[in-house]
Amino acid sequence: MSVDRGKVVLCVVLAGLSGLGLSNLGVKELGVAAKGGDPVSGREIYVNTCIRCHGIDGKGALGIKLVPPPADLTSLAVQSRLDGTLFRRIHEGKPNTAMGAWKHSLSDEEIWDVLTYVRTFGVESNGQP
Repeated sequence: MSVDRGKVVLCVVLAGLSGLGLSNLGVKELGVAAKGGDPVSGREIYVNTCIRCHGIDGKGALGIKLVPPPADLTSLAVQSRLDGTLFRRIHEGKPNTAMGAWKHSLSDEEIWDVLTYVRTFGVESNGQP
């Protein structure tokens, strides 16, 4: 049975590329997962840096009109993302939005702390961890 090498190579390349989208590639290995972050420290950082756009409850600040609006941090769309994906979003920012990169202002550990605190919004909104 003869297999077309071009098709095999194409399948391998496509599988590799799709895997990159699901990986934590580019996220520094800190030995600290979001579950190991400090939500108390994260809350303090959130109050000082994130609350202006995301609001006290994570659903967006009242009276602020950003286009597109800030992400609702309580939503399933945010809470269902992998920790590495959320870390990267905070670290690198989101292009074409007001979400800037925090890598210049926050250490990786502080970003993990904020991420751990943001995860508490999911617990509050759906009643389960």
